[in-house]
Amino acid sequence: MTLHLIAAGITFLLTAVLTIAGVGAAFILIPVYYSLGIDLRTAMAVALLLNSIAMICAQPALMRKKLVMFPVSLPIILIATPLSPLGAYASKFVPKSILLALFIGFLLFAATMMIFHHPKERQRSPKSSTLWLYGGGVGALAGFLGGLLGVGGGNFIVPVLVWLGFNPKKASATTSFVVIFSSFAGFLGHATLGHMDWSLLALTALGSAAGAIIGAWLMVAKLNRRQVKMIIGVVLYAVAGKMIWKLMTYFAGHGKL
Repeated sequence: MTLHLIAAGITFLLTAVLTIAGVGAAFILIPVYYSLGIDLRTAMAVALLLNSIAMICAQPALMRKKLVMFPVSLPIILIATPLSPLGAYASKFVPKSILLALFIGFLLFAATMMIFHHPKERQRSPKSSTLWLYGGGVGALAGFLGGLLGVGGGNFIVPVLVWLGFNPKKASATTSFVVIFSSFAGFLGHATLGHMDWSLLALTALGSAAGAIIGAWLMVAKLNRRQVKMIIGVVLYAVAGKMIWKLMTYFAGHGKL
């Protein structure tokens, strides 16, 4: 029980921060849970479901402020879903070390752009057809590369939407809506194999829900555009750092990708 309470506290803190960035906390929670002694497949199943729970809890605050761009999010969901397994299949033909190096390069570039580049924000929302075009393009990128690299597509969606000129808060909120569906699909794949610890899930779900509500409140009410961009950039740098360590461990012969 003590282990589960510790996991719940960590989940609360990480979810609060990552909800601001619009990406699920699973990519960090999985290695954290595993380091606490939780079975890897159980950690993956629980963390992916927590992604969905957290983003569902964040939606009321985001939708009240009309930050979720549904004409963008819907094509992302529809296109990313079938392209993700295609990317996973394509990964069989590319060495994982190369894939990881490419992903690290993208994350470092995206994080740097987030923090130091200040694109001119769109003053008017594009036409609905243009939004669907943008969403389709971002969905194709996030779905294929997410499947190719074995990571959540949210890491691609947020920086690309900001680069296209969308408000960082709207980019984060829209990505959080997409994460609900992408993470739940991943959870189902693990849950059908029976990798679930219901006691762990119950306690961490409370931490995840509370963290998401606070994170969404901070993003909507307390943080400005530049602060949100800074947080997203720092999160992307953190992910890149984790991936660099993984790559170094692999080349040192002390682990595997």
